[in-house]
Amino acid sequence: MATASVDIQTATETVEQTRKPAKGLTQKAYLNAFSVLLDNGVKVLVLSLVTPILVSGLGRSLFGVWQMLSRLVAYMSATDGRPTQALKWVIAHDQAIEDDDAKRRHVGSALGVWLIFLPVITIVGLILVWIAPIVTKVPEGMYWIIRLTFGLLVIEFMVTNLAALPESVLRGMNLGYKRMGLQASLSVVGGVLMVVAVYAGTGLVGLAGAQVILGALTGVLYWAVVKKYVPWFGIAKPRMAEVRSFLKLSVWWFAWTSVSRLMMASDIIVLGVVASASAVTTYTLTSYAALMLLQLTSMLLGAATPGLGGLVGQKQFEKAVGLRAEMMRMTWLMLTATGAAILLMNRSFIGLWVGPEHYAGFWANLLIVLVMVQFTFIRNDSFIIDLTLQLREKVIMGAVAAVLSIGLSAILIPSWGITGLCLGMMAGRLLLSVSYPLIVNRQLEQPRGLPLKSFVRPGLVMTLIFAASGYLGQLLVINNWVVWFVCGGASFGLALGLALFTGLNADARRPLIKRLMMIRTLRAAR
Repeated sequence: MATASVDIQTATETVEQTRKPAKGLTQKAYLNAFSVLLDNGVKVLVLSLVTPILVSGLGRSLFGVWQMLSRLVAYMSATDGRPTQALKWVIAHDQAIEDDDAKRRHVGSALGVWLIFLPVITIVGLILVWIAPIVTKVPEGMYWIIRLTFGLLVIEFMVTNLAALPESVLRGMNLGYKRMGLQASLSVVGGVLMVVAVYAGTGLVGLAGAQVILGALTGVLYWAVVKKYVPWFGIAKPRMAEVRSFLKLSVWWFAWTSVSRLMMASDIIVLGVVASASAVTTYTLTSYAALMLLQLTSMLLGAATPGLGGLVGQKQFEKAVGLRAEMMRMTWLMLTATGAAILLMNRSFIGLWVGPEHYAGFWANLLIVLVMVQFTFIRNDSFIIDLTLQLREKVIMGAVAAVLSIGLSAILIPSWGITGLCLGMMAGRLLLSVSYPLIVNRQLEQPRGLPLKSFVRPGLVMTLIFAASGYLGQLLVINNWVVWFVCGGASFGLALGLALFTGLNADARRPLIKRLMMIRTLRAAR
């Protein structure tokens, strides 16, 4: 009896010890998510206000050129070794370790890798500066303007990349919410700088200069925030073995970033090269809402993932699997509701925002949303794979999918335009929709195979909601912002409730409702 009592007491203490970290993870996850919502809500608002000014000030063609240059510089991130990405996930994986000096050496290793790749960044930057006018197909008289603009964007990339080191530490420690409001303020400053550049008549060069100023300011402020909230933060000289290990890991992230940029940034480049800069403008404006949703969803998941990294690092795979399933259901719910709202309201939004002539049409709008849904689920599993620090298969599969996507898109664009671009991207990424869940299951020591039965009901409900929203969106034309906001909010709420109560069974629905209700604890947690 005494032994039984001791066992019961020990078990009770163990349960209590595991509950406290879980509660902390939940609070931090919601705080991180709330921070992302605030920061990106402001960013979306700023971009929504600034974009019509850019389109008007630059003209349709030059605005398309600016979008192509912005995507082209995104390829630069495939040349820096991705030390900031590696640093974030290594810190997330080791956040429970109490060796502060080791963490400082991680930062030193990341800085060392950045310095190693700096010559590569410079060489690639110079090459892209030279070919940028050719890629954007501008008149020869504008070559020097495009090269100067892109040169400034390369400098901004270097500054921003170095400034990302402290931010990576903050996010890796699951403290991303500590910068709450800072990124929102910087978005406002960036928007103001861009508007000033346009009204001052400095054109593309002025816009690029504004990005350089914003990048430098971001670095200074992030450094101050991290020094305040992460007591151990600093840079320690790493051992050579640590640098080699970090470099090996960074190389895999370097490879993955190259693949990711091909998938994310190649759409505009391929469309611009195969079609025209004007087609890029139409595609960019029509896909604006879906792209913002993709970025927001990815950042929300990224805000919660470092906490999950602690579980993976401690090999608590059962808990990790449960959280992953819940993340997938929450993602499906939000994508269904927001996708329906976009399909219903996007035509009116484009007409009110920049003019109906910039709307790409029903099929393009529908396929853009489906591309967004597919890629978000792929990125979900991509984040989980990152936490395991085992990237080889992920990179190889991603590279194959990227090549397929680009090739198929280039083939289909001449006949079907933007619709062909979307079909090509979806077909190429289908490989990842199948392979990444299998990789995750193996890494988390789960049975292999896809739970296809669990996809049937949510997939059918999403299809019906999207079909109805897309059809009604072609009939609905709103010419007033107030009415648009009211209808948009109502459509989101209706789709959210419909998806929640028809797409999920009671067992899957109950924890999601509980999580949504827990949001009210954010203020108390702060």
